[in-house]
Amino acid sequence: MRTIGVVTVARSDYGIYVPVLKHLQQTPALATWLFVTGAHLEARFGLTVREIEADGYPIRERIPLHLDGDAPAAIATAMGRGVAGFAEALARSRPDVLLVLGDRFDMLPAAVAALPLRIPVAHLHGGEVTEGAMDESIRHAITKLSHLHFPSTSAYAQNLRQLGEEPWRITLSGAPSLDNVVGLPRLTPGVLADRIGMPVESPLLVTYHPATLQRESSAQQIAEVIRGLEAWPGQIVFTGVNMDPGNRAIHAAMAGFAARRPNTRYVENLGSAAYFSLMAVASAMVGNSSSGIIEAASFRLPVVDIGPRQQGRQHGANVLHAPCAAAEIAAAIRQAASPAFRASLGDLVNPYGDGHAAERIVERLRTVALDDTLLVKRFCQWAPS
Repeated sequence: MRTIGVVTVARSDYGIYVPVLKHLQQTPALATWLFVTGAHLEARFGLTVREIEADGYPIRERIPLHLDGDAPAAIATAMGRGVAGFAEALARSRPDVLLVLGDRFDMLPAAVAALPLRIPVAHLHGGEVTEGAMDESIRHAITKLSHLHFPSTSAYAQNLRQLGEEPWRITLSGAPSLDNVVGLPRLTPGVLADRIGMPVESPLLVTYHPATLQRESSAQQIAEVIRGLEAWPGQIVFTGVNMDPGNRAIHAAMAGFAARRPNTRYVENLGSAAYFSLMAVASAMVGNSSSGIIEAASFRLPVVDIGPRQQGRQHGANVLHAPCAAAEIAAAIRQAASPAFRASLGDLVNPYGDGHAAERIVERLRTVALDDTLLVKRFCQWAPS
C-alpha cells in the first residue's frame, strides 16, 4: 500500500485539504498519515489540532515549533526548529510521497527536511503570485523542492514551466477548496448564529493578515482597516489572524474593535462549514486573505482586497482593490456592497476550477511511478510561444 503524508500547519490549509483527505481515504491502494505542526498546536490559535482529531484523520506525527512571539527573528527560529523536527519525524515515519500546500513559513521546513531523505514532495497551489508577502518567495522555494505540482489555474501551470519544472510533473487540478464549496453542507441560521455569537444578517466578513513586505507595521496596517470599517452601519464578523510576523497587533485591534462595537464579533476559528456558510450570506468580504481571491467568486461575493498582500494573483470580477488607507477602504466597501455591483456578478465564473480537484490530485498520487525518474529533477528550459 502506498502511503501519502500530508503536512498541515493551520486551519486555513486544513480546510483546503479536506476534500483531498476524503478521496485519499476512499482509495483502497492509499494510506494517509497527517504531519501536524504550526498554529494547529498553539493554544493562542485555538489548538485546531482538535478539529483534525474530531474528524478522525490519522495523525502520525506532531511537530511543535514552540513559537516565541511574532517578531521576524522568532519566525526564523521557528522555521529552524521545524526543519529539525520534520527531519526526525520523517526519518521515523517515512511516507512514500509528502503532500504540502502553498506558501507558509511553517510549511517550508517539511519540504526542506524531505530533500536529503529522498522523499518525493507533491505541492498544491504552486506557481501563484502574491507580491506583497514573504509567502511569494516561500512558495517558489517549495516548487523547486517538489517533484509533483498541482496548480490551480492554467496561468499558474505556465508559471511553473517558467520556473524550469518539467511539464510531465504538472497536473492542472484546480483549487481543492472549491470541492468544499460544491460538497460541504451549509450550517442552518441557528447553528451559524450560535457559532458566531449573534444572528447574522448580511454582515461584512473581515479576514486580515500581516502584509509582511509592506513598509508600514502591522499595527499601522490594521489601524487603517479599522478606520475604514467604522462607517459601515451593519454587522461585521472578524476571523482570526495567521501566525505571520506582526500577528499580535492585528489580533488585538480586531478583538478590541469587536468588543466595543455593537453587532460585531471576532471569531478565532470558524471552521470551513461556518466560514463558507457566512460567505454565502455576507454583503461583502474585506481584507487580504486568499479566500477572497479563490473561494469568494464561487459565491459571487463582492470582495475588497486591501493592500499588496495578494497583489498579482489571478482573480474574478468580484474583487475590488484598495490601498491600505481608511478613506479608500471605506469607498471600496460602499461600492462592493452596492446592489448594482452585486447584480453585475450574475454570470461570474470562478477561474480556480470546477470543484473536482481532489479526484485529479489523488489519481495522480495513486498512479505516479515512485522511482528515480521522479526524484531526479531536470531543469526544463522554457521557450515562449
